[in-house]
Amino acid sequence: MIVITTRNYPPEIGGMQSLMGGLAIHLNDLHPVKVLANSFAGDESYDKRNSFETNRMGGLKILKKYRKFNLLKEVIKNNSVEAIIADHWKSIELITDDISDKIPIICLIHGKEINHPIGNFVNKRSINSLAKAKYIIANSEFTKTLAIHKGCDHEKIHVINPGINEPQAINSETDHQAKEIFGNSDIKVITVSRFDKRKGIDFSLLALKNIQAIYPNFKYVIVGNGDEEENLKKTTKILNLEDNVTFLKNISLELKNALLKNSNIFLMPTRIEGTSVEGFGISYIEAASYGIPSIAGKDGGAPDAVQHNKTGLLCNGYDHSEIYDALKIIIQDKKYLELGKNAKEFSKQFYWEEIIKKYAYLLSL
Repeated sequence: MIVITTRNYPPEIGGMQSLMGGLAIHLNDLHPVKVLANSFAGDESYDKRNSFETNRMGGLKILKKYRKFNLLKEVIKNNSVEAIIADHWKSIELITDDISDKIPIICLIHGKEINHPIGNFVNKRSINSLAKAKYIIANSEFTKTLAIHKGCDHEKIHVINPGINEPQAINSETDHQAKEIFGNSDIKVITVSRFDKRKGIDFSLLALKNIQAIYPNFKYVIVGNGDEEENLKKTTKILNLEDNVTFLKNISLELKNALLKNSNIFLMPTRIEGTSVEGFGISYIEAASYGIPSIAGKDGGAPDAVQHNKTGLLCNGYDHSEIYDALKIIIQDKKYLELGKNAKEFSKQFYWEEIIKKYAYLLSL
């Protein structure tokens, strides 16, 4: 049995959630899997679809961490556990040497959670925690370089890009719902992400205000939630974009995919905000799998996921005028169709059937 312990897991929507959900499903085809995850609205329905057991933790965040570790100890005691896979260094922080010395631990790193000043308290915690892992999986070359700089053992680090599921057929009812959300708009733009400043949604709104003068009949659908939600809604109102912008949260995976399929452009011009950085950007690849090109920021690991002028455009996420220019370029002469075709082909190398082989190889060592 392989135990996956994770703070991020479907049906919550997000890049890390998609990654851990896909990893569990596809790894279970090779090894029996048991998942220890946090509770989330709609998780019962999601868990019933899978052929492996998922244990959910509710309550206060700090209590979830200890409850999960206690359950992990019980699972180890009562089962033959071949390996432990974790989504985050905090997910293995409580693991003791008597466990890590006997059971191989694989811990994923993504970028922002390890990007703390060298020598500070959180940096020391993360390095000490990651020292328990036999292998550290970086989601991009950028994240690997960052981890080495922050003090991780370079010999433990392997780069495995996040995997995605092959795009599934969208049922007609959900497809119709997505079409209704976009309405009769000429240009359909979408962002799927947590509402963090580094995602660049605030500057995207400023850029789209300028686009409104050229293409007044556009629709921008923003899917997600987070600390910046109220600020983003306030900005939308101040810019008089309320007729053009729709906020959605806690939607089904099927509707999210239908919205991607029915869009023209995936917009997420990420930037570095303090220690917060985009390590890769699985959302770009998910959009690409539906033939949708992206406008992404130059910083962080996004260039691993978006090939400039081939599968999308890279721009300075700190400059809304550059985001505006990128939008004009990609909309003009429907350049998004050509880039989208390339993006769809590019996305195939990230299908889980290819990515899971890399995990299987590490587990065999």
